[in-house]
Amino acid sequence: MRILTYLRELNDALTDWEKYQKISIEELRADRDKRNMVLHAMLVSIQASIDIATYIIAQRGLEKPSTYRETFEILGRQGLISKELADELSDLAGFRNVLVHIYWGLNLDEVYGVLQNDLRVLKEYITYVKKLLPEES
Repeated sequence: MRILTYLRELNDALTDWEKYQKISIEELRADRDKRNMVLHAMLVSIQASIDIATYIIAQRGLEKPSTYRETFEILGRQGLISKELADELSDLAGFRNVLVHIYWGLNLDEVYGVLQNDLRVLKEYITYVKKLLPEES
């Protein structure tokens, strides 16, 4: 099942994310390798979350999202995740665009804030998704 692959990828990236929370803002600014590791873990985590949402939407025949942000809004409107979680995940989908277009210039203070504060959002999302799995099997 493809969703299980996405979940494994998300779990692995979140494990890395959690480990990277120990990196200081100074290290993030000064060490390009550490910065790249952090950015990669964040990007993979957020993209896997989007892929999971897209999969659920397709499996359930829900409305087609026009943006990555909207994938989570749809799950929220359908009651598959809480409205608050949908809002937080939508914000992370927007942040994903910043990560992908890194050449626009990253605000490392923003990156560090997401690194320190938003892991809990993705962990909560996994909890909701796992409750949906028996219905998806």
